[in-house]
Amino acid sequence: MSFSSQSAQSASSYRRTFGSGIGSTSGMSSMFSHGGRGSSGSAHMSSRVYEMTKSSARPSYSSGSIRSSSGGAMRSYAGMGEKLDFNLADATNRDFLDTRTNEKAELQHLNDRFASYIEKVRFLEQQNATLVVEIERLRGHEPTRVAEMYEEEMRELRRQVDGMSNDRARMEVERDNLADDLQKLKLRLQEEIHQREEAENNLSAFRADVDSATLARLDLERRIESLQEEITFLKKIHEEEIHELTSQMQETSVQVQMDMSKPDLTVALRDIRMQYEGIAAKNISEAEDWYKSKVSDLNQAVNKNNDALRQAKQESMEFRHQIQSYTCEIDSLKGTNESLLRQMREMEDRLGNEAGGYQDSVTRLEAEIAKMKDEMARHLREYQDLLNVKMALDIEIATYRKLLEGEESRITVSGSKSSHSGSHSAASLYSTVGFRETSPDVGRSAEVHSKKTVLIKTIETRDGEVVSESTQHQQDIM
Repeated sequence: MSFSSQSAQSASSYRRTFGSGIGSTSGMSSMFSHGGRGSSGSAHMSSRVYEMTKSSARPSYSSGSIRSSSGGAMRSYAGMGEKLDFNLADATNRDFLDTRTNEKAELQHLNDRFASYIEKVRFLEQQNATLVVEIERLRGHEPTRVAEMYEEEMRELRRQVDGMSNDRARMEVERDNLADDLQKLKLRLQEEIHQREEAENNLSAFRADVDSATLARLDLERRIESLQEEITFLKKIHEEEIHELTSQMQETSVQVQMDMSKPDLTVALRDIRMQYEGIAAKNISEAEDWYKSKVSDLNQAVNKNNDALRQAKQESMEFRHQIQSYTCEIDSLKGTNESLLRQMREMEDRLGNEAGGYQDSVTRLEAEIAKMKDEMARHLREYQDLLNVKMALDIEIATYRKLLEGEESRITVSGSKSSHSGSHSAASLYSTVGFRETSPDVGRSAEVHSKKTVLIKTIETRDGEVVSESTQHQQDIM
């Protein structure tokens, strides 16, 4: 029996591309072929590697394919009585051992890279968890606290502004009331000034009346003096006349004694004297009555004028005191008004300064809120980028896991077939996914399929806030 075999070296290539969250790997393929007589077999494996492209915060996936094929393996048997060629089997085993050594070294290198990838994934997961906690803390606490502080300060500022507005309105009302009082006092002052002018005019008129009364009194006094002088003169004349009459009566009495036949002159003189005395008494009484009446009238007029003058002086003094008190009150009201106006201006300035400070505080708080929103949006973008990188790494890790499982299954099948070929004369077919074997007596085919599940998670953000989040599972059978 003659046995011939031919082996080809196994070639493996791995490729990883970073950028825009894309990772791809190509599996390794091996091919062995044995020439012989009687049967032939072939196996075919196809695996998909997904690429993720990020655009507008929406991940999309495209699939490429890596194919590895192994040529058919033929094994034939010669006649049952021929010898086996162990040298060719040893050469084949040496080639297989070399290939396995190379593949072992390559697998060790891949394991090291896989360990580094796992460490990197763990580090990124820790950073992702830290960022998630930070985002949750910022989303749950800081904006609410800042908003509460902002609302509390705004309420306090509104209360202060309302209180100051009320104070300002109250002061304006007080100012208006004081202005009304001042206007009333001015009107009253004008009335008092008018009354004072009228009193002064009346006083001037009374003074003129007093002057005229004084002149009349002086005239009457002069007339009284002249009348008294006239009375004195008349009395003197009357006494002289009486003396003459007395002397005449004495002479007449002498003549009567001497001559009784003459008429009675004594009776005539007595009658004349009585007549003159009656006339003089009447004139004196009339003059005294007229003088007394005139003096009484003048005294009444003088008393009346004095009373009017005294009352006018008293009213003038009262008016003067009232004017002084009103002047003092007006001065005090002017001072109060000026102080109120000064306080109002100071309050307006203080209110303006406080309003400016509050507006600056509001602007600063709004700037801080906008800054925190921008920082939040940046954290969300970083979180989205890290999530995309994590998804790409998860896809790459799943691909490496499938490649490692396929490589382990191939190595297991390769080891079992190698031991079987040392004790029996057979040729085996190795594949990363499945195998097919054909013998002259029994024809059997077996095919192994692998299943891959891809998790597609889509997060849509708008202005730094998460709008929607969806998860999609996709299964591929190879």
